[in-house]
Amino acid sequence: CNAIVIVGCLGTWHGFAQAAEEKPEVARAEWPLFRGDALASGVAASDLPDNLSVLWKYTVPDGAFESSAIIANGAVYVGDFDGLFFAIDLANGKEKWRFKSEIGFTAAAAYRDGRVYVGDVDGVFYCLDAATGALQWKYETGAEIDGGANFHGSHVLIGSQDATLYCLDAATGKEIWQHTIGDQIRCSPTIVAERCFLAGCDSKLHMVNVNDGKEIAAVDIDAPTGTTPAVLGDLALFGTEGGTFLAIDWKEAKLRWKYESSRSQLPFRSSAAVNASAVVFGGRDKQVHALDPQSGEKKWTFPTRQRVDSSPVIVGSRVFVASADGKLTALELASGKKQWEYDAGSGFVASPAVAAGRLVIGSEDGVLYCFGAMKK
Repeated sequence: CNAIVIVGCLGTWHGFAQAAEEKPEVARAEWPLFRGDALASGVAASDLPDNLSVLWKYTVPDGAFESSAIIANGAVYVGDFDGLFFAIDLANGKEKWRFKSEIGFTAAAAYRDGRVYVGDVDGVFYCLDAATGALQWKYETGAEIDGGANFHGSHVLIGSQDATLYCLDAATGKEIWQHTIGDQIRCSPTIVAERCFLAGCDSKLHMVNVNDGKEIAAVDIDAPTGTTPAVLGDLALFGTEGGTFLAIDWKEAKLRWKYESSRSQLPFRSSAAVNASAVVFGGRDKQVHALDPQSGEKKWTFPTRQRVDSSPVIVGSRVFVASADGKLTALELASGKKQWEYDAGSGFVASPAVAAGRLVIGSEDGVLYCFGAMKK
């Protein structure tokens, strides 16, 4: 299994209600998790201008960004592959602080209540003060951490390649419970209705009680997966290493529909963005796919020159997607028509973060880009 995924499970109606009650201005100003919210929807609350300009760049010499940025507390938080984790001022691109790990970061961070949580390639999970970068606590898992964390009440959940999902006290790092499956976990946990979704290399979507870590149900899927499931209503939507994209009814624990690319059976490693009108994801078949989320019927595809492992973000009537050929593209959500494009010259594995009228993404050549409206 090349890409193993645990499609994280954390969910409670409490957490869902908490997100729903969040002030709109706070939601627009922050992208605090890998896919923006606890349901991993990949939908931005903030708008973006019709034509984006590069507002600033932050470059790490000889560095590489594989991890996706988050935006919170007026800052961009992101780790690079060489073991540095940065806080960058969102307004001007200036470094606020940096934290040094023994090894690099591929996982996105998560932010809550003045703290930033992130795991490294050595399997160490850190809690840092968001304002200063000071270490608050750390917890060692048994293997590499590839996915971002998520929150449930006063707890933080994180998966590891040691095939275990850990539930820790967010304030102290004390272990609350752990749940182990048959193979690695690489995705970020997705939270919904007291359930954690774990899609593993055993080709099953596990539904785990987020309160005690015990399994509720499991659904057979076609293959292992390295993507974080997006939740829309009673559906969990994600692609697999077998080149299929699935919609699982998590309330009934059964497959609702399945989609396969007409081009090939190459993996889908791009986590989906979903709203009521479309579910959008990229593939190693060099296409961006948009489907009807309820039926799985194809709405459109958009060809790219290289694979799309980066996960798209829906922003109003557009969807933004980055590809391995270094292109960041805005497509019309309804039709897939290209509306804007930027060529960075170096490929993207990381995914966009969108908040406060800005889009932030890091490239494989160590450049962190911030796009927005240029002041006149």
